[in-house]
Amino acid sequence: MRLQNTLTGNVEVLVPVAPGRIGLYVCGVTPYDSAHVGHAMSLMVYDVLVRYLRWKGNPAGGYQVTFVSNYTDVDDKLIERAAQQERDPLELANANIEQWEQEQQALGLILPDVRPRVTREIDNIIGMIEEIIANGLAYVTPTGDVYYRVREKADYGKLSHRNIDDLRSGTRFEPGDGKEFALDFALWKAQKPGEPAWPSPWGLGRPGWHIECSAMARRYLYSKEGGDRFDIHGGGVDLIFPHHENEIAQAEAAKHAPGPTFANIWMHNGMVQRDGEKMSKSLGNVVNVAEALDRWSPDAIRMYVLSSKYRQPNNLTDEAMAAAVAGIERLTAALRPGTGAAPSSIDIAASRARFIEVMEDDLGTPQALATLFDLSRAINRGRDAGEDIAAAQATLRELAGVLGLTLVERAADEASARLDPAPFARLASRLNVVCSGKDVASTVDALIERRIAARTEKDWALADTIRKELDALGVVLEDGAAGTRWSVKR
Repeated sequence: MRLQNTLTGNVEVLVPVAPGRIGLYVCGVTPYDSAHVGHAMSLMVYDVLVRYLRWKGNPAGGYQVTFVSNYTDVDDKLIERAAQQERDPLELANANIEQWEQEQQALGLILPDVRPRVTREIDNIIGMIEEIIANGLAYVTPTGDVYYRVREKADYGKLSHRNIDDLRSGTRFEPGDGKEFALDFALWKAQKPGEPAWPSPWGLGRPGWHIECSAMARRYLYSKEGGDRFDIHGGGVDLIFPHHENEIAQAEAAKHAPGPTFANIWMHNGMVQRDGEKMSKSLGNVVNVAEALDRWSPDAIRMYVLSSKYRQPNNLTDEAMAAAVAGIERLTAALRPGTGAAPSSIDIAASRARFIEVMEDDLGTPQALATLFDLSRAINRGRDAGEDIAAAQATLRELAGVLGLTLVERAADEASARLDPAPFARLASRLNVVCSGKDVASTVDALIERRIAARTEKDWALADTIRKELDALGVVLEDGAAGTRWSVKR
């Protein structure tokens, strides 16, 4: 498999540091507020990567993947938000983590194998800071803060591809008394009044933001085979500098073994915009996960995310989501049972080969979805021709599952429950259609029966009127060899 490596700027072959195994670290959220769709969409990228790497159908026959993603459950933003709400910061973090984990399950996201929290990794983090100090790349101030010496690292800036002079002119510095250099960043922050704190060799305090990920990735992903490195580090492009740049600096400052250190490949996903603008609280255009799940299905959200290259920015619009909803409905419809028994003309092997080819090429999910749509069209043609489409449908479901799509069709009764039955009853009355019940589902079924009769009688005008009227009320009819099916527009 080939992946774009931010560190080198090249698309590189993924060569596991330990044969048959992949270690993946993805930066998680700082739970100072509800998670938004940007968090969900970022995790969906790495969710699909994990699914594909573990899939037995890939050329490697499936890898054993260790997926690690953290929670920054103590941080400046969290402390500030808790103060605004007059809450304990750790209690606020726990409440938001609980909500986010429920939402991840609702979204169908694979949960990480390890989910470390900063507050449970303090000893591990302190140990790494002590190593960096011992190696001369960090210093302690009289106030008990610990800072990293950026100028002591000759290749600082190699991930963001900028030098120290460029970074000095384009960076808002983290303030701090006793800093030797403006770009030096905090490894440990001395306690301020009212803040949570833990004991350390430098006094009460808490970790800086960047050190946590270096320490946790090292603890859970370094191996005897790989030495001081693991396979893939992921996150959003907004984390390249300073967060990921500083992760590398810290890991290499605490290096034990010779050779390459920390992550072999750095993956970065694009950010999410809302109607062409950056999502932000100040603009009032942030869409949280709860709102997204209320408006769209998990499959539709995933379809939207995977329709764009993971490295590109995503523009969330109502039109884009409507297209995603329609796309899911097309794929789902292709899985409806067929009754044909004639030999299938569908080239399943070609679809599978194409899917693998594009996924191996830097996680080409847009092309993978195109392959699924091509296969679904072939299935529909096969159904209409009376062919046995069962094997092709099984392949479609398998490949969709690799992308995390469930393609579960909602029952018509369940979907129609949100529709107002009154206009359907009026339509039936106007067309002199008698139905056995007063709910939407039974009325639609009766109207379909009348339409079938009209077509048998060659009353094409009436048949077309019923279809158009139902469409206007939010019900779509689909004619096929197995008869007429209906579904509710989302």
